[in-house]
Amino acid sequence: MHIENRSSWIVTAEDCIRAMDEASVDKAAVMTLGDYPGLNPDAIELVTEAMSRYPDRLYGLARLHPGHLETSQATLDRAVTHLGFVGLKLHPVSTHQHPAGEATIALVRQAGELGVPTLFHCGDEHMTTPLAIAETAAACPGSVIMLGHMGGYFHVDEALQVAERYPNVVLETSAMPYPEKIIEAVRRVGAERVVFGSDGPVASPIVEKQKVVIAALGADDAALVLGGNAARMLRLGS
Repeated sequence: MHIENRSSWIVTAEDCIRAMDEASVDKAAVMTLGDYPGLNPDAIELVTEAMSRYPDRLYGLARLHPGHLETSQATLDRAVTHLGFVGLKLHPVSTHQHPAGEATIALVRQAGELGVPTLFHCGDEHMTTPLAIAETAAACPGSVIMLGHMGGYFHVDEALQVAERYPNVVLETSAMPYPEKIIEAVRRVGAERVVFGSDGPVASPIVEKQKVVIAALGADDAALVLGGNAARMLRLGS
């Protein structure tokens, strides 16, 4: 789920909760639509405040800019150790930072040392493809790396191949339009490494959840994909 208060796009904590309720989602990881440091100097505080208002439902990911490495490293440490954030989010398109660049790898390794995963935007754009992020997975074996959108529209098969190759890679399902690829992912890498995501409220959490339902995974695997894995990896509590 995304949360932001820039004038060009206002998404509140209440918007997230409303979308979650409509989709019968109990807990969600939230992040800003922009990177910190960047256009929104209050990004970390915005997510922190949302978490404090809904402490049993909203959990923060720190969306950071590797190009400002010293600031981002200090922010990640503060966010995880003092503010209760549960992960790192990186978006190579908006930051213009290659996943295998030295700064990005330093942040991903730091996240692993702090015990939290890194969620990458992983799609069809330059520097976001699964094969680009595979270099990071190889360089950071102690860090859990989530491929957000599991390759998008045209690189899903690559995402499956990367997840098979690297055991620290997890596949996240949001905005990937093929339910049959979710069940293929479960078959090839195990239900424990596939995580439901909504990309909401940019996308519809109802639609994204229905993709998992259509995949007909079976009760045990569906329970892991729809919540059990996220609860474990992101420490979402009971």
